[in-house]
Amino acid sequence: MTGDGAAFRELFTHPVVVAPMAAGPSSPALVAVAAEAGALGFVAAGYKTAVEMEAQIDEVSGATSRPFGVNVFVPGTPTTQPDALRAYQRALAAEAEPLGVILGEPSWDDDHWPSKIDVLVRRHPAVVSFAMGCPPTEVLRALGDAGTLTMVTVTSEHEARLALDAGSALLCLQGTEAGAHRSTFSVDGQANELGLATLIDRVRAIDDVAFVAAGGIGTREAVTATLAKGAIAVQCGTVFLRCPESGASPAYKAALADPGFTTTSVTRAFSGRPARGLRNRFMVEHPDAPAAYPEINNMTRPLRAHAAAHRDAGRLSLWAGTGFRHATDRPAAEVLAELGSG
Repeated sequence: MTGDGAAFRELFTHPVVVAPMAAGPSSPALVAVAAEAGALGFVAAGYKTAVEMEAQIDEVSGATSRPFGVNVFVPGTPTTQPDALRAYQRALAAEAEPLGVILGEPSWDDDHWPSKIDVLVRRHPAVVSFAMGCPPTEVLRALGDAGTLTMVTVTSEHEARLALDAGSALLCLQGTEAGAHRSTFSVDGQANELGLATLIDRVRAIDDVAFVAAGGIGTREAVTATLAKGAIAVQCGTVFLRCPESGASPAYKAALADPGFTTTSVTRAFSGRPARGLRNRFMVEHPDAPAAYPEINNMTRPLRAHAAAHRDAGRLSLWAGTGFRHATDRPAAEVLAELGSG
């Protein structure tokens, strides 16, 4: 194990990292419970302002003295398909208008990136992980100099090499089985379909790499098998979505247990970026959404909020990994105990 890997593993006694799940599921309560159980939880800073992110850091810090991490989204670039985006906007407007919903502005933004980095350098949490891209070397260096371990989420060997070259202390390997957004460095093109086992084998060919493994892991047997392949920890998210500590909406939690949902698929329909979720009507009826993130995500937000309020699972982004049937409504501490001993 590299020095960075050893330092990371000293932060927790449980082999499971509770994945950051933006837009609600990763509540401060879930992060704190994970920490108290000896696992590592993450404040999910995606879609939050820097002020909101820091407030959640304060809330978790007030609930536990144990280490935890913060996850941020790396901003990409505006879409290169503006005509396709406008056409998609017109198609969705026809669906939203009968519901009395006005779509959001399909605008690009950087998710408050500069101000979040300033806060994280100042607050220096134990770990900062990155999704949807690789941060610049100077950002990784500033965080490292502040005493924070950095971890970049990758979906291919090529991305792994880029992250290591940029100075990331650790990698999170995200197999195609993982729920929610594929953490590809580019929003354009199709997300690769590398399963976690294959991705691990390819990245392990890079000398002395410390990595966390993520994707479809929902049982103790899967945790044990993944650790045996060289992971310093496994990252699980979907299995915690139905826990009482999860901030997922009631409609979202109910869908995960609904026998009417039988499989997951990768779609751009809700956000413009490839993401895995329960295969529902919206996903099926909008297979041609262009590569436009966060433009489409900003545009569909009111439609998704309406769906959540009206328990309309057909229009919700029900992000979930392939192991979604392992999600239960038991307390997170019990789920962690079942996944592995601290």
